[in-house]
Amino acid sequence: MPTWTIKNEPVTGTGVDEVMREYFTEMGRRVLGGPATEAELRAVLAEDPHQALSPPDGEFLVARSGEGEFLGCAGLRLLRDDPETAELKRMYVRPAGRGAGLGRSLLLAVEESAKRLGAARIVCETNTQLTEARALYTRHDYEETAPYEGHGKADHWYAKVLS
Repeated sequence: MPTWTIKNEPVTGTGVDEVMREYFTEMGRRVLGGPATEAELRAVLAEDPHQALSPPDGEFLVARSGEGEFLGCAGLRLLRDDPETAELKRMYVRPAGRGAGLGRSLLLAVEESAKRLGAARIVCETNTQLTEARALYTRHDYEETAPYEGHGKADHWYAKVLS
């Protein structure tokens, strides 16, 4: 039995900026090989298009423990040039939520949200160093595909047809 709940929350909600800071810090460390400076973090957060992870064309899902602790999140948005395709964005599980299947639960919840928004397909991108993410996508029938919509900083792109 999971020890968390996953619900839609505003991407501007309490704790989201703090978690996005953790997300970008970890991505910098793992992908770029070192910590980001405070100026780099502020620049990335200012450029981050997470406002698109809001209705009517997006959603932001937050996983919380029974005590309300923010354990993880995942967002999605419909692509402007292809509104039948949803893009998975900002999937992150905090260390306190790792190893118990929360990533899988978030991924499945995002797929259900994408279907509710009318998407027939979901896409995502990641980097070579994020082996856990790549394994999760492959285990859930995502197939590597060509880059989409200008994501030049990633190393791997995935797509899945939603049934």
